[in-house]
Amino acid sequence: QVQLVESGGGLVQAGGSLRLSCAASGHTFSSYTMGWFRQAPGKEREFVAAISGSGGTTYYADFVKGRFTSSRDNAKNTVYLLMNSLKPEDTAIYSCAATKLILTTTPLRFDYWGQGTQVTVSS
Repeated sequence: QVQLVESGGGLVQAGGSLRLSCAASGHTFSSYTMGWFRQAPGKEREFVAAISGSGGTTYYADFVKGRFTSSRDNAKNTVYLLMNSLKPEDTAIYSCAATKLILTTTPLRFDYWGQGTQVTVSS
């Protein structure tokens, strides 16, 4: 069982930055691929980024490439999402998730989810 808790969301102006954190419980954190997803009001959940267990491989949705960076610190059981050049359309609830599968972008393949953190970008 893995429990995930996100933090770092908030209100930021367009062009600004935020860093989200996702703290995980358990002793096998490095064996999990971690993903970031977001869901805006009235829209389906969408993939944002994923990072392999070692942190050596990352994958991003096209709409965040060059702006968002995912990293992890396995010693701290924490994964991060650094979001730069934020746009109003980035406004959503951002959630982290964990899976034993090798890098995947499909929400249904993630077994554990955090409660999410709200990110609001004003224009």
